[in-house]
Amino acid sequence: MLYMNDLIKVLETYRLENKISQKKLAKLLGVSFATINRWFNERNEPNKIQSYHIKKLLDTQKFKDKHFEIT
Repeated sequence: MLYMNDLIKVLETYRLENKISQKKLAKLLGVSFATINRWFNERNEPNKIQSYHIKKLLDTQKFKDKHFEIT
């Protein structure tokens, strides 16, 4: 189980690895740019619904990476 700080760190890594702006990430998660920025600057934490959508986004990416894995 990921704690909130860990979840945000994983989200930030995902964002950087996929070259996604905070603005685009906000749109993907259905929140404002300011909300994303507050999470990354540790001024605020996602609520339960937002955490669910973050996990869903990250799990979807894991599935894609695993499905298209080159061996």
